[in-house]
Amino acid sequence: MILLFIPIGIMVDIAEKVDKLKEKEVPLSSILEYYIDFTWYFANLLFPIFLFLSVIWFTSKLANNSEIIAILSSGISFFRYLRPFLISASIIAVFSFLSGMFIVPKSNKGFNDFRYKYLVKKEARDTDKVYLQINENEYIYVNNYDPVRKQASNFTLEHFDQNNLKFKIAARRIRWIEKDSIFRLSGYKKRIFNGDQEIYEDILRKDTIFDFRINDLAPVNYIAETLTYGQLNKFIYEEKQRGSSLINNHLLTRHKRWSIPISSFILTLIAVAVSSFKRRGGMGVNLAFGISLGFLFIFFDKIFGVMVNKSTFSPFLAAWLPLILFGFLAFFLLRHAKR
Repeated sequence: MILLFIPIGIMVDIAEKVDKLKEKEVPLSSILEYYIDFTWYFANLLFPIFLFLSVIWFTSKLANNSEIIAILSSGISFFRYLRPFLISASIIAVFSFLSGMFIVPKSNKGFNDFRYKYLVKKEARDTDKVYLQINENEYIYVNNYDPVRKQASNFTLEHFDQNNLKFKIAARRIRWIEKDSIFRLSGYKKRIFNGDQEIYEDILRKDTIFDFRINDLAPVNYIAETLTYGQLNKFIYEEKQRGSSLINNHLLTRHKRWSIPISSFILTLIAVAVSSFKRRGGMGVNLAFGISLGFLFIFFDKIFGVMVNKSTFSPFLAAWLPLILFGFLAFFLLRHAKR
């Protein structure tokens, strides 16, 4: 199924983007690398539908040849009949798990880097009005961040001790000096509060170091999708400490690394249940029903993902609720098929 659909997806994507690729004069080597990454991205995105259609097609062929009737009539139980499907689903789930943890993230990076460099006009980062916590006691704010020049405007750092403001640093501009590994602050001002006393410092330029990296000000929005599982866990921990506004999206990405492999079993059971007996319309009816259920699964998955992005909806529920709903559907369909 993947070999059938991936070339179609690539041809549709080329037809849609060929004008932009010609306009930007994108090198052929970059285009080829993009479509290698696109293959992994596309296969991972539509994995549930590919699996669903594969099982329905194969099982419908068995049903149309009356082989399932012969198997069950010989005294083999329905659950023994399911065993090869579950073994196959286990193999697919392991492959999906390993690829989702280690292979797909690297492909996602190449895929998204290419899109934002050549195809998408909007910025890949949220660079305006950035506010975050860099450690237990310090908070920073910048009005605007330029990732190309590695500088930001209207920088502020506040240091608290048990909810008491101890000092505040402000600068008209902050810039990362790569060769010296320091931050350069222009229009530097520092106010130190010690009880009733206040010490004020005003310097035209000051070089110093801080407890954060310049790229921490505005990481790319899709960075969680490009990290392996260990890197993702570390990244989420750091983002929680900093109070990132995108933390729910990152948590959703981590939950989906687990939920997509588990979906192999649920979708396999549903596909077997709906295609294990003959229908008047033959295989076409089963495939139509399978496509409808597959896209319904994708629809729920995307809707809940948008809810996480636009509201405070739980990332855990967004990743697992479609599986729970389809799990109940698999249970009832299997009971009907067993009869």
